[in-house]
Amino acid sequence: MRPEDLITHTPTAEVVARETQQLPSPSPEAEGFLRHTLEAAARPPTAAPWPALLQEAHGKMDSRYAEPATSHRGGMTGLALVLAKRAFRLTFQPFINEVLRKQVAFNEAILDALATVHDVQREQARAQAAWRKELERRLAQLEATGAHAEPMKPALREGEPKASAKRPRKRGR
Repeated sequence: MRPEDLITHTPTAEVVARETQQLPSPSPEAEGFLRHTLEAAARPPTAAPWPALLQEAHGKMDSRYAEPATSHRGGMTGLALVLAKRAFRLTFQPFINEVLRKQVAFNEAILDALATVHDVQREQARAQAAWRKELERRLAQLEATGAHAEPMKPALREGEPKASAKRPRKRGR
């Protein structure tokens, strides 16, 4: 499809407005439901805390800072290792920060994107549940009124054989 196929100059806005005025007015029930649906859709999404599946990752987002230095060795060797680790961190922390600066920015961006995707999915699920509820309500209303429509049968084209007519089989060699 080409873009020029999508853009039309007819009908004009005046013609559309005139045709719209000729439409019958909706029932008060339909109008109330539409008003309720529009109000529900216009509500801003509720601010939610970080999703549970991202809580741990959010806590570890800043990879520049490690947990306190520890050692599984006991005695003087373990104490010496812990002191060496602390001294190393204290001395080289500015370099560590610089090396991991881009990684921290990346981690923040990824977690924000994941949180946004989670929020969008949650809103889509909410909208889909409302849509499904409305369809079920309409179906129940149709069933209550007994307005079952007969399934439409496809119309036969001219010269097309009926489904019940058997075609002669061709015999092979």
